[in-house]
Amino acid sequence: MPKTLMCDPSLFEKDLSGHFYIVTGANSGSGFATTEQLARQGAHVIAACRRVAASKEAFADLGDISGSVEVMELDLASLASVRRFAEAFLSKYDRLDGLVNNAGVMMTPEGRTEDGFETQIGINHLGHFLLTELLLDTLKASAPSRIVCVSSVAHAGMRGTNAEIDLDDLHYDKREYSPGAAYAQSKLANVLHAFDLARRLEGSGVSAFSLHPGWIRSNLVRSAGARFVQNVLLRPFGGMLGLMSWFEGAQTSLHCLLDDDAPSHNGAYYSQNSLLYSDRENRSGGWPMTSPNPHARDVELAEKLYHRSLELVGLNGN
Repeated sequence: MPKTLMCDPSLFEKDLSGHFYIVTGANSGSGFATTEQLARQGAHVIAACRRVAASKEAFADLGDISGSVEVMELDLASLASVRRFAEAFLSKYDRLDGLVNNAGVMMTPEGRTEDGFETQIGINHLGHFLLTELLLDTLKASAPSRIVCVSSVAHAGMRGTNAEIDLDDLHYDKREYSPGAAYAQSKLANVLHAFDLARRLEGSGVSAFSLHPGWIRSNLVRSAGARFVQNVLLRPFGGMLGLMSWFEGAQTSLHCLLDDDAPSHNGAYYSQNSLLYSDRENRSGGWPMTSPNPHARDVELAEKLYHRSLELVGLNGN
């Protein structure tokens, strides 16, 4: 099994006092561990979560640093909720050092968000896309600042499933719905989002990255069968298969947020190790590494997705 990639310990000695971060889906998994580590280093972290009461309860256990974590409501399945969150944040803060687009859903049954989007592209990409656009001016004003788009190894395809984006049928109105293909499409969109952000924000001092955090034991796997397989059947083999703790799963996000050299790789894809890469040489991951999916580096596709996303979330292009 490839070795888990870990941050240089010196990164965790940085004083982040006076720094402000937003982490979506911060109430569990790598999002929780990312939030906790940033708060331990003195940052003020806004935990953007759908379930506010449960999230506040979770962060209360952090003791002395719990006051450094502020829970605010955000439901990425609702563009209205995204707008309310952004308005509430901007009415209170004029600084944002980092935005971690971490929340997501995986392999969901066919469904629609409040705005009629296919669930996975709606939550994983379009909700985060709108959030990022609404916060861009503040990120620019706070430069140097960073945007992290948490993707997945699935953006490169999974066994029997290609990872492609169908701009003419993002919501499976014409195609037969496939949970795996829809998930792969949404995760490829995350990579292209970061890739395009880097191009559009060149010279602004805002850096953008996409990443695969590793296979983390978390609530991302929500269907009963898949959760049983992950948490029960495969638990004895977790180490052998590369199943990671929350803190290990946060390493790639933290590296992208804190490493001094990361901005020199603006727009790059970072990956924890994964046995799911089809090519053996990619299984060790890399900070950064070249995505094995050529679509992830398609400038024209990234630009088309940007304009299509603007249209879907009701924004005007620049």
